[in-house]
Amino acid sequence: MFDKSPTLFPIKDRYAFLSHCGIAPLYSGGLGKMTEVAQAQCLTGALVFGRYDPILDGLRDAAAQLLKTTPDNLAFVKNTTEGIGLIAAGYPFEPGDQVISYVHEYPANHYPWKLQERRGVELVLLPDCDSEGRRHTPCDESLTRSVRPTFRPVAWSMGDLEQRVTPRTRIVALSHVQFASGFAADLKSLADFCSAREIDLVVDAAQSLGVLPIEPDEWNIAAVVSSGWKWLMGPIGCGLLYTSKNFRAKLQPVLVGAETMRQGTDYLDHTWNPFDSAKRFEYSTSPIALAAALEACIREAPLRYGVEAIRGEIFRLQDVFLNAVDRTRFRPVFAPEEGRSPILSLIVSGDANALRRLLLKESVITTERGGYLRIAPHFYNTDEEMLRAAGLFA
Repeated sequence: MFDKSPTLFPIKDRYAFLSHCGIAPLYSGGLGKMTEVAQAQCLTGALVFGRYDPILDGLRDAAAQLLKTTPDNLAFVKNTTEGIGLIAAGYPFEPGDQVISYVHEYPANHYPWKLQERRGVELVLLPDCDSEGRRHTPCDESLTRSVRPTFRPVAWSMGDLEQRVTPRTRIVALSHVQFASGFAADLKSLADFCSAREIDLVVDAAQSLGVLPIEPDEWNIAAVVSSGWKWLMGPIGCGLLYTSKNFRAKLQPVLVGAETMRQGTDYLDHTWNPFDSAKRFEYSTSPIALAAALEACIREAPLRYGVEAIRGEIFRLQDVFLNAVDRTRFRPVFAPEEGRSPILSLIVSGDANALRRLLLKESVITTERGGYLRIAPHFYNTDEEMLRAAGLFA
């Protein structure tokens, strides 16, 4: 079913790439589209702008199909930080309002909320728990002593979230999949919890978009933000921002420009007339070569095969690895029967970063985060690659 050929994924000729939670190899179909648009600019200059709106419309349409929503709810952004920053700075906070997040969130989903403290917003951080929901007792103490706790991050719990929600809680901002441990939230249950309390849920989907189902309209999620160069295998410098219509109406403009306004290229018309759609967030000229590439990546991978099928193949490849590796020396943070994600984070004996360097010498690319070695295959990886990687863990 899956085309795993080196023709589509040339990196296979040199490496077994098992780090799609980092910077993924650019999908060859995306490279082709990016080159095509760049070549058009090279040969025609400003005439390439005849393709400007159709390219962005095409990307929004593909992303809308992926998220089972409408194109009006999608905007092209450069990265997750930009998308979350536009939300955080534009949200109508009042002094004393609260945002709840997790103590070990990725910086893109931390600093934009931290910045709102200057507006009188309280950032409440969920403590770390183990895989069975037990609180790490040194968590709060270590944070008072040091910016960086000494233990490995694992997960947050719904119990801790329930305890911290107050009438002043406006936003819950969490990652669908935690980048270090691979903890996958039950996004539907989380969204139901927030919706019942009229709390806006903002999801960092950089580690799940394209490989785990996300249905923001059906699940009443306020916003979903993701970079495009991880599991979507797009070029560096591209991403997506989903906002629901009702949530978008709450947000004040933060960055504005010609692209924000309906009059478009009539640059002498300074009427304040912004789009109601998510296009209002595309405030200035977008890199359409990257947008064209990202559209190709979405259409030729998750839309071609289906997100559920890709998820199943990734989990199967993880199982191939786990069945072959020495489990007495390398233990996954979460058991396969638990809520799992595309990231298989391993507790290793010794230095995980040293092991990563050793694997790289053998042309196997992995990453280390939070003291874990992360194994993150995609659908185009093969059983042979997983077995070869497992064999190097001796």
